[in-house]
Amino acid sequence: MNILELAQKQSTMMPDKYKTMNTEAMEARVREIKELLGTSLYIPGHHYQREEVIMFSDDTGDSLQLAQLSALNREADYIVFCGVHFMAETADILTNENQVVLLPDMRAGCSMADMADISQTERAWAKLQAIYGDTIIPLTYVNSTASIKAFVGRHGGATVTSSNAKEMVSWALTKKERILFLPDQHLGRNTAFDLGIPLDAMAVWDPIKDVLEDEGKSDIKVLLWKGHCSVHENFTVQNIESLRASQPGMNIIVHPECRREVVEAADYNGSTSYIIKMIENAPSGSKWAIGTEMNLVKRLMNHHPDKEIISLNPNMCPCLTMNRIDLPHLLWSLESILDKNPVNVISVDRQIADDAVLALNRMLERA
Repeated sequence: MNILELAQKQSTMMPDKYKTMNTEAMEARVREIKELLGTSLYIPGHHYQREEVIMFSDDTGDSLQLAQLSALNREADYIVFCGVHFMAETADILTNENQVVLLPDMRAGCSMADMADISQTERAWAKLQAIYGDTIIPLTYVNSTASIKAFVGRHGGATVTSSNAKEMVSWALTKKERILFLPDQHLGRNTAFDLGIPLDAMAVWDPIKDVLEDEGKSDIKVLLWKGHCSVHENFTVQNIESLRASQPGMNIIVHPECRREVVEAADYNGSTSYIIKMIENAPSGSKWAIGTEMNLVKRLMNHHPDKEIISLNPNMCPCLTMNRIDLPHLLWSLESILDKNPVNVISVDRQIADDAVLALNRMLERA
């Protein structure tokens, strides 16, 4: 079930009163509830969230980091996850049964995660097994649904993050001759290439057409799922060329979810955490064009006024699904806890959670 279907299935919608409250009243009420609930409440906020939400987060970080922090927080009865659906699922998988995970707006999904559903994946696996036999191990980016993580766990594979993708791909290739990398083809391609695997040893699986686009290639090592991040795919080589011409002193840093040609043309590439650290450690007066989500770019601009920071694509907007979590939805979630009727609870099926933990633990053991 994708996030649109989940949103349609959801019967409880945010009451209109939250749409008409002024910002000052909402902020004051959130502070009041946080004080009332104390350590029984934990609010993790992803780097790409709006500033109006991040200001109330107990911790900020990437998706897996926040899920791990949620799991370590045994005092919290309620975890209000300010991110997207797959992140809240991972938090529910890693926390104990007595902890309740809420997502302030059920429409906050991830287009990349929705590009690989379990039915497509099972069909692809059967066809790829018919082509290559038992020579494939699956890896999935943590930006995937719980069902995909569970599939990977059942088949001996592991999850990966953009920070540890190289380590996990290297590990996987000691287990089997080939890997199937879901759901982001760009992270898979960039990681494999950086490890010395040539592009002609990679092939793309199209889940819509149910075909391997490059089946004629010989000695395939990496099977890439045809998925992508709708934000990072909008950064282009033309953006870089234009910037090089107009501002030759600008450092260009991009996320590895960008296309291969964009990563090659940039000066640096790395995970969200890598980008943040690069900017933090950069000398005062340095100039940076960043190819990642706009909320984070704006936050880095505000936190580092001594540096010139711009978005690599001047026409970029924030991640639309991440942006669905706003102050009214956060307040609604918190008041529903006070009313002892929590809304938008994320609860992963026990068997799916158990299988997904296998994939997560294979990664965490190497962290």
